[in-house]
Amino acid sequence: MNRSTVDGGLKSVWAALELLDCFEAAHELGVSDIARQLGVAKSTAHRLLTTLCARGLVEKNPQSGQYHLGLHLLELGLLVAGRFRLRQAALPLLEELRQRTGCTVHLSVPEGADVLFVERLQSLNGMHLLANVGRRLPAHCTSSGKVMAAFDATLARQRREAGFPVLTSSTIRTPAVWDRVLVETRRRGFAVSRDEMTVGLTSLAAPLRDNAGRARAAISVVGPTREVGDSIERSARLVTEAARKLSRRLCL
Repeated sequence: MNRSTVDGGLKSVWAALELLDCFEAAHELGVSDIARQLGVAKSTAHRLLTTLCARGLVEKNPQSGQYHLGLHLLELGLLVAGRFRLRQAALPLLEELRQRTGCTVHLSVPEGADVLFVERLQSLNGMHLLANVGRRLPAHCTSSGKVMAAFDATLARQRREAGFPVLTSSTIRTPAVWDRVLVETRRRGFAVSRDEMTVGLTSLAAPLRDNAGRARAAISVVGPTREVGDSIERSARLVTEAARKLSRRLCL
C-alpha cells in the first residue's frame, strides 16, 4: 500500500510505520537519511522521530546524533512471542477442558486495567458466549480479571484507579467490594463471575502463576448460569487443574 492511499489522520501513523521500516537495512540513521527515504521534509522527519522517541520506539544516540530502534520495540516483540507461545501451549489443554465441561473456554492475559482474550474455544452446544479473541473487557466484571488481579497487585491497582463501570445489577461497583472479592479469590484460588458481565451467564477462572506467585494469564469457562452455577466445585477443580498443568508446561 502506498502512503498516499491512506486517508485522513492515518497518514501520520502510516508515515511513522514506514519510518520504522527504514531501519531494516541500517542500524542507525540521521534525520536527512530518513527524510530522503520517506520523501518528506527534514522537519517532518524530525517531528516523527521526536514522537517515536517519546514512546521508546526509537532512540537517539547522544554521541552520533543519529537514531536507532528503541528497546520498547523489543519489549513488544517479546510480548507477542510470549503470548503466541502461551496460546500454542494452551490449545490442547483448552480443548480437553472444553470436552470435559461442555463450556466455552477462554485464555486471557492482563492488559492495563482490563483483560485481553487471546484464545477462545466455543462451547460444544454452539452457543456464542462472551468475548471474542482479541476483545478487551474490564477486569472487575470477569472471572479472569478477578483471579488475575487477586494475584497481580498492578492489575488490581490499575482497575481500582480506572473505576468500576456498571454492566449489570451484579457488577462490582466500589473499591471496597473489589478488595473484598480479591481477598476471597486468593483464599479460594479461583474466581467466579455470576451475571456480572452478562445476565444469565456465569464464568469461572483460575490463574497461571509464575514462580513468584504472580498471575501471568488465566483460563476460564463460561456458560449459562443455571448450568455452571450448579457445578461450581467441579468446574473449579477442572479449571484449576488445567491452569496448573499449563503453568508447569510453560515453566512459569
